[in-house]
Amino acid sequence: MRRVGTGVLAGLVLAAGPVGCGAEDGAKDGGRSPVIEGSSPAPSPYPGPLWVADRAKGRVDGSETEHDPATWGTGAAGRAVECAARLYGGGPSEPWSEGDGGGTPEEGLKLFFEIEQPDLPQSGYRVERTEGERVLYSLDVKGRTKVAVIVAKDRPNRPGWGPETTAWCDPAELPAGFAESKGYEVWTDRDGRRVPVAELSSGAGPEHCDWQKAHFLQVGAEPERRSYGRDPDGVLPEEMLTSRYEADVTMPGDARDTGRRLNRWELWMAADDAKAYVRTPRGVEAWPAVRGGGCA
Repeated sequence: MRRVGTGVLAGLVLAAGPVGCGAEDGAKDGGRSPVIEGSSPAPSPYPGPLWVADRAKGRVDGSETEHDPATWGTGAAGRAVECAARLYGGGPSEPWSEGDGGGTPEEGLKLFFEIEQPDLPQSGYRVERTEGERVLYSLDVKGRTKVAVIVAKDRPNRPGWGPETTAWCDPAELPAGFAESKGYEVWTDRDGRRVPVAELSSGAGPEHCDWQKAHFLQVGAEPERRSYGRDPDGVLPEEMLTSRYEADVTMPGDARDTGRRLNRWELWMAADDAKAYVRTPRGVEAWPAVRGGGCA
């Protein structure tokens, strides 16, 4: 499956980041169904077709609507999600062999978790719409679809029921506590709203590198994303940081409050972006920019 989103702290290996961790919370969880039993129909189901052909330059099915390039490959699922921020992930399914497909739409949904192992909630879905031999399953948060999985029957190279296209929103928009359970630190803005992790993310370093006492921060969306490091115990390679981490500094005169908060941390940025300044109850810390790299 093509992933259209970026993981926490791209280019760095973190202790509990989202990349490659889906199998840990896989669909094979004792047989629990991903679908809410007896769930009520969606009050305002997605009204569009359950299959669209993604075409070059974002044109879909020959329509005159220009679509965000990030949604290419997500088909109708990319239209069914209702994200506050940019689409985070999704795409077409991988093919499978005879006998691997499900005998029912719900088994097709379970197959999505088994073969793709996405870092997504694996329960709480409901049937939002059925159209011929396609079914749209959705995971809603406060009445808005945040994950859409379209399963179809007997498609080319996909015998039986299984996923056709999928799309999902930023982890910060998924059910409360899910992002944090996957190692994401979700910051908030001035109004207390959760900031997309694709725009701002942080987390501890990985234990297998002995970097768990360090902390990393990424600011901005791709391709302008910038990384910063907190290293009070000096566990990071010296060449990894562009300057020394400082635990107690005077806030620069040109620094501005971004309004971003994580618990009692406040994020400030100076004009040159060479360091991130984090105000804490004890003072101001200077986190230098990261040159890149990680550990195996």
